[in-house]
Amino acid sequence: GTGAGGPTAAQISDRRLKKNINLIGESSSGLNIYSFKYIDNKHGEGTYQGVMSDEIPSYAVSVSPDGYDHVDYSKIDVNFKQI
Repeated sequence: GTGAGGPTAAQISDRRLKKNINLIGESSSGLNIYSFKYIDNKHGEGTYQGVMSDEIPSYAVSVSPDGYDHVDYSKIDVNFKQI
């Protein structure tokens, strides 16, 4: 079954769906951390902190049926959050 690391652990993190992307830091493993907004509010409103899917290890990235990348944040040392 699915526990706490179920489907909600993966966040849509495709650069093509984001705007106002700014580098704000680096994780202890060297991953870039960005602030950004989603172009379409259906993905979320406001400013978020997270990664760009094209910059992180492939084991933490999956492609959804619509062709956009999702990141499993439970597999990396960056927290996805609204800021």
